[in-house]
Amino acid sequence: MPSANYTEARLATLYDALNPPGAHTEFYLGLPGPLPRRILDVGCGTGLLACELAARGHEVTGADPATAMLAVARHRPGGSRVRWIQADAAGLSVRTRFDLILMTGHVFQLLLDDEDVAGALRVLRRHLAPGGRIVLETRNPAAREWQFWTPAETRRRVSTPDGTAEIHYDIQSVAGDRVTYETWFRLPGGTSVVPDTLRFMSQAELAAFLNGAGLAAAAWYGDWDRSPAGPASPEIIAVGQADD
Repeated sequence: MPSANYTEARLATLYDALNPPGAHTEFYLGLPGPLPRRILDVGCGTGLLACELAARGHEVTGADPATAMLAVARHRPGGSRVRWIQADAAGLSVRTRFDLILMTGHVFQLLLDDEDVAGALRVLRRHLAPGGRIVLETRNPAAREWQFWTPAETRRRVSTPDGTAEIHYDIQSVAGDRVTYETWFRLPGGTSVVPDTLRFMSQAELAAFLNGAGLAAAAWYGDWDRSPAGPASPEIIAVGQADD
């Protein structure tokens, strides 16, 4: 079940301001190459990446389980060029076979249980065209990024049509590979506190799940500059291909 960060319309409209384009965007835009590709953006959110890929001539499908996020995506410039589907990774079922499947925005970390991870990867594997790739990201647990998710470190202010909103994060618990935190939204008219839990998976664990889904790791990156994954890398970015 998507959290209120994505399902409540007033919170979904803040997503782009809190997650602006950056080095990660350029990384993903550089993956397809110059030839038109069939691309699936899983957990597409507000559709910024999907629309940019479509503007570059690719045939793009954006999938997300959250109605509020898809509403933003459909109405953004270029939204009519993308096919939008309301579905999560495990529930996806379309006839198209894709050359490139993306899971961006650390959406992979929302898959908490082994069954959820394995099921999602199996479904995505079935939607790959011959020679296709799946690219996904997870924060490196060794970097312990959550240590900086404190109110003092994360407090931000963004403008909304109704006035200024203040947002910060606050860690609630760290249990094994699960980190639970709250997002505090102080909005004109009231405050919302939204809990979320993320799974921090090691490279070895992720490799095992990829192999179990019939995917071989063709490349591992540790950051958006395509530097190799290592113990100190902030990210674990996997490029998987069908092992047949």
